[in-house]
Amino acid sequence: MYKNTKLCSVISYITWVGFIIAFLIRDQEDEMVKHHLNQALLLNIASTIVSILSRIKFLGMICGLVNLAILVLAIMGIIRALKLSDQPLPLIGDIKLL
Repeated sequence: MYKNTKLCSVISYITWVGFIIAFLIRDQEDEMVKHHLNQALLLNIASTIVSILSRIKFLGMICGLVNLAILVLAIMGIIRALKLSDQPLPLIGDIKLL
């Protein structure tokens, strides 16, 4: 176990700022942090896309529901990070960007 595993894993889910901070202070070889950074990156990208699409009038309600789902997934990710679990999140857990 690395020194900042839990800290980096948790803060990676807290907006883009938390993701960037966690990415910069993490231990490069820590696979647990890499797993949570990947999931947080996917959630941040999805949240950004949904925020842009929510500007379209008829998509507002749908985007609100999708944003709620993203929030629920982020909370699930934080809870799993606190437990040091590498269980993937539903819907996005199989996608690897990092």
